[in-house]
Amino acid sequence: NSSLFLKFLEELTGITNLISDPSFRGGGLHSIYRGGKLGVHADFNKHERYGLDRRLNLLLYLNKDWREEYGGHIELWDRDMKECVRSYLPKFNRVVIFTTTSASFHGHPEPLSCPEHMNRKSLALYYYTNGRPEEEIEECHSTVFKLRPDEKAEGKLMIKAKKVFRRWSKLFNK
Repeated sequence: NSSLFLKFLEELTGITNLISDPSFRGGGLHSIYRGGKLGVHADFNKHERYGLDRRLNLLLYLNKDWREEYGGHIELWDRDMKECVRSYLPKFNRVVIFTTTSASFHGHPEPLSCPEHMNRKSLALYYYTNGRPEEEIEECHSTVFKLRPDEKAEGKLMIKAKKVFRRWSKLFNK
């Protein structure tokens, strides 16, 4: 969070006047165990305490000896949630930096397959500005989760199955 690092991020991204989050709201060390996952989502866009606009996510992965078969890839999705445009294995010392908008959908939606004694660790740092470009201004919102295209079909099937189950339950519980 030093001024030197903020300058580096500004030069890298073209976003000026970045402010690091002194309270680490939602950030800090994240740890997820075998079977865990994080659905695809767009993050909250305003710091609730300071009213600052969230602009960047920086995720540093701390997973030594992480293997492809363990999963846990962070998926970056297009704004329409039609396709995953990038996927990165959370291996040790990898940094993923991306802009935070209402359409920057990301997550690791597949359950982890790592050994029981391991977990997926990341350090999440968020950066803000006081205001953002006019074309990016949207109403303040909390984290917004989205279903992937294959999950939408599963969700619709589950809704239909529940309706059938309720009908059967009413029929047999008379």
